[in-house]
Amino acid sequence: MSKLFSILLRALACAALLAAAGCSSMGQYVPDSLAVYKLDINQGNYLSQDMVDKLKVGMTRQQVRLLLGTPLVTSAFRDNRWDYVYEYARQGKVREHRQFTVWFADDKLARWEGDEMPQSVVELNRSASEKALKAPKDEDKSFIERIKGIFKKD
Repeated sequence: MSKLFSILLRALACAALLAAAGCSSMGQYVPDSLAVYKLDINQGNYLSQDMVDKLKVGMTRQQVRLLLGTPLVTSAFRDNRWDYVYEYARQGKVREHRQFTVWFADDKLARWEGDEMPQSVVELNRSASEKALKAPKDEDKSFIERIKGIFKKD
């Protein structure tokens, strides 16, 4: 009886080890569509190129704030610098990240630099409609859509 118990105990320990090892790699085999739903998140300051084109050296802080909005990052240690950061995450993955910085000298706009911005709100609406109308990439498809794609006739 004790020999049977010992064998069962060893088999149970092996099964537990295999199950524990499988948990760490489960994300590789289970599609994201079966995971927890993650919201699409727009975060920060959305700036367009036409907004940036309106900047002029010598503008006051108030004029820059009216044009670009309140900066996402201001520092008490660097009061002459404002950072505008924008990030778009879809299903937990960052799809877009842009940064734009303006510097002031004597409370007047001295210079600015940053990532390339989209052309305008019209351009944003056009790209959003293209994203909505085009077929999703394989990584954005649900598990069921991937299975249907296997059996779909071309």
